[in-house]
Amino acid sequence: MPDTDITVVGRVATAPRRARLESGSHVTNFRIASTARRFDRGTQEWVDAETFWSDVECWDELGGNVIRSLSKGDAVVVVGRLWTRDYESANGRGSTSQIRADSVGPDLRHGWADYTRAPRSPRPEAAPAEEAEEFAEPVPFDAPPTDEDYIVDPETLSPVDLDPEVREPALR
Repeated sequence: MPDTDITVVGRVATAPRRARLESGSHVTNFRIASTARRFDRGTQEWVDAETFWSDVECWDELGGNVIRSLSKGDAVVVVGRLWTRDYESANGRGSTSQIRADSVGPDLRHGWADYTRAPRSPRPEAAPAEEAEEFAEPVPFDAPPTDEDYIVDPETLSPVDLDPEVREPALR
């Protein structure tokens, strides 16, 4: 059966909590609430529809970044796979929706974020001299240019060889 991919825009409804499993993996869980709104032309007001509630699980590194970045009430966008978890309680059997997140990020319609890239581990096949250069800390975007990456000659246009893993910083 194919996965049910989903994107949910909403608010963090519970503080993210992280747990370490016996296998050594980490999982971070929180609930998300997403309420659709529509404009009622008759009353000329915005009206809230039903609220979609779901548990979100974030594994390993994603979960660590979520726990460092998000708090209850934050506006977020969650992308992942939707599935139903069955359970049994004192009130009987039930089920709840759950999202196994692939990506989680702030919803920038409601604020701004200062993004910090997590440090990368060196690849095992890289030579030690290459490691130091390739995995060096990125230069801040407001740092003055150095002779190595800036050519003063106005006649010269240097080709750009962008590493797809390195993101350009946003302008402030």
